[in-house]
Amino acid sequence: MPDQWTIRGQEYGNCNCDWGCPCQFNAPTTHGNCEAVAAGHIEEGHFNETRLDGLNFVLLLWWPGEIAEGNGRQQVIVDERADAEQREAIRKIVHGESTAPGATHFFVYNSTMSEVLETLYAPIHLEIDVEARKASLDVPGLIESTGSPIVDPNSGQEFHARIDLPNGFEYRLAEMGNASSKVTAGLQIELQDSYGQWNELHMNQDGVIR
Repeated sequence: MPDQWTIRGQEYGNCNCDWGCPCQFNAPTTHGNCEAVAAGHIEEGHFNETRLDGLNFVLLLWWPGEIAEGNGRQQVIVDERADAEQREAIRKIVHGESTAPGATHFFVYNSTMSEVLETLYAPIHLEIDVEARKASLDVPGLIESTGSPIVDPNSGQEFHARIDLPNGFEYRLAEMGNASSKVTAGLQIELQDSYGQWNELHMNQDGVIR
């Protein structure tokens, strides 16, 4: 019987595009290439009989041009608190394995990679507040990332915008914001005041659960 899995939690991401991220609309990237940090917290989940509740992961992504052109590099970091079975389960999910072809963003991203770096296991300190559009990600010695609401320069108030993708392969509804990251893992990424994304993460081997 094929592997059966489900994860439900929150996801926070930061890429080098302008706020709004043209990729969400099937348009070319802002700068002609893509580099991104995505982190997820699994409130509850399983991979076959293995429970994944309370664990975190990080996905690091880099492409020299447009994502669809491929030649990307990828590295996954899994919560060091996970035991051996949990580590392998999360590794498979985030690498798009044990997943229907094209069903999740994990599968799609992995399909464009020329190089998949060795999975790392480390402490992941992660706080995500989707509604408030705030996040803090710290993987000691490897990643620092923060996200916050966009501030309207005219009023000085928080600016609130969302993206609604009824048929999206990552989320149904995502909050937009501002984020900055510095990564010194297998991939080197530095982002300053660029696109931030917050969304509920609820999917299984067949895609987003709506």
